[in-house]
Amino acid sequence: MKNVVHSNVESAIAKDNQQSFTIPLPSKIGVNQILIAALIIASFLLGSLMTKVSYLEQGKGSSTAQVATAQTAPQAVAPNQPQVPPVGQKVANVVLGDYTPKGDANAKVKIVEYGDLRCPFCQRYFTDTEPQILSDYVNTGKASFTFVNYAFLGPASIVAANAAECANEQSKFWDFHDYLYKNQPSESDTSIYTTDGMTKIAGQLGMNTTQFQSCLDSKKYDKVVSDDLAAGQKEGVSGTPTTFINGTPIVGAVPYAQIKAEIDKALQ
Repeated sequence: MKNVVHSNVESAIAKDNQQSFTIPLPSKIGVNQILIAALIIASFLLGSLMTKVSYLEQGKGSSTAQVATAQTAPQAVAPNQPQVPPVGQKVANVVLGDYTPKGDANAKVKIVEYGDLRCPFCQRYFTDTEPQILSDYVNTGKASFTFVNYAFLGPASIVAANAAECANEQSKFWDFHDYLYKNQPSESDTSIYTTDGMTKIAGQLGMNTTQFQSCLDSKKYDKVVSDDLAAGQKEGVSGTPTTFINGTPIVGAVPYAQIKAEIDKALQ
């Protein structure tokens, strides 16, 4: 439609009739009539608005406070959904396991790693992060470092955890722990996680192999390994490694800087 004002409204309608849908208007409408009609409509809308305000003030509708409450109320947690403590949240009663910690057991900061001896991310943590923790905090007496079995990667992990317990009987846990991470095969290769394979490693580390093999064959630590796994699950461990620093969980093979920041905070 061309932007031209016509004095005859009906003429304009006739010209645009084939180009767009239009609503016919009366041919003679005075300016005063238009103003009166506009004032009537405005009065009606203002009256409706005032009625709505009054209605809300009397508490018969959803007040602003009610809306705000609905927006800020916490959402319900799905039933049986595992609750994983977020980073920075204190976790009570972290199980320390059976192994003697590295460093001063009475140090102000207690670092507890829940790990699987077959976990490749735990191996990365052992290689990239643990040495710096030991150097900066454990060997200087500021923190202690403890390992707890979280054997969740299948039967081979249970064998490895049992073997670690048997090595602990001969005060060789940390030697055994370090050897398994330094010589860890691919996750799909479970060939060394047998009584014979573990006993061979025990012999290389100077253990009494007869005692070690008897210990492993008896499966005497099955319940201990199972209880450690259950304890970790209770405290929210959902993956390995999970490192608790004075009860504060950090999940994964995170950069050392993140671990360091949490330790420094615990020391303050």
